[in-house]
Amino acid sequence: MVMIPNELKNEYPFQQNYITVGDDHKLHYVEEGKKTNPSVVMVHGNPTWSFYYRNVIKELSSSKHVIVPDHIGCGLSDKPQKYDYTLTRHIENLKILILKTLKEDEVFDLIVHDWGGAIGFGLATAMPERIRKVVILNTAAFTSKHIPKRINLCKIPFVGEQVVRCFNAFAKPATFMAVEFPLSPLIKQGYLLPYNNYNNRIATARFVKDIPMSPKHPTWQKLKDIEMKLGTIKGEKLILWGEKDFCFNDNFYKKWLEIYPEAKTFLYKDAGHYILEDKQEEVVTKIGQFLYS
Repeated sequence: MVMIPNELKNEYPFQQNYITVGDDHKLHYVEEGKKTNPSVVMVHGNPTWSFYYRNVIKELSSSKHVIVPDHIGCGLSDKPQKYDYTLTRHIENLKILILKTLKEDEVFDLIVHDWGGAIGFGLATAMPERIRKVVILNTAAFTSKHIPKRINLCKIPFVGEQVVRCFNAFAKPATFMAVEFPLSPLIKQGYLLPYNNYNNRIATARFVKDIPMSPKHPTWQKLKDIEMKLGTIKGEKLILWGEKDFCFNDNFYKKWLEIYPEAKTFLYKDAGHYILEDKQEEVVTKIGQFLYS
């Protein structure tokens, strides 16, 4: 089990909580703040974990109830070697967490980033009447043929997974490729903490494998189903986007504007994929203003 070292406890001071999902696997989640309506659910992507949302948690939990899971294979959750690391399974796990932490039919707000967009909107489209507001951070929840070459290389059968798992060739490069302003050594340590050996990097590899690039991929139809239901999410949306994102580029941003033309939008020309790092204070403030209004 991954433990939080003393030097990171100021950055990540949260109590560890766990639920059992699937075949007796422990899913870790942060639950902070007062149990007031509406709660806020934050969903991370790959190769991050709940650490990515640490400053948002601190900002909102003084007066809001926040729930932030680590997907199985990520963060402080179990990292089983024989597991169905698919979009469908991650959505199912998130539903289990919502059923445990929120009252039946309770309305909540949603924040999503990276592959957390597909997972979070997979949850939202299954219960659209429960979604009040959504914050969209450099993500997608729809099919696309756009993929950077460097990520596509990680999808090469067997070779891609071995490179990611043997050399940490996904989480480690992200600590400098996903930002425009260098991370401190301490924050880099936080991002890499859960992915410190071959076995613990399984999810970072399997998330890449699960990116559907054609209708022949087993996850394509699931993602297409989510895409077709995005219009059922009627609550207000806020899009905060780093324009220097090498992965979720302008094509994804423009697609969101087509889907949600009424959304409030802020485009940051000097921010990358980890927008919560590059524009920490400004973006956290925008999120707070949006959710408290």
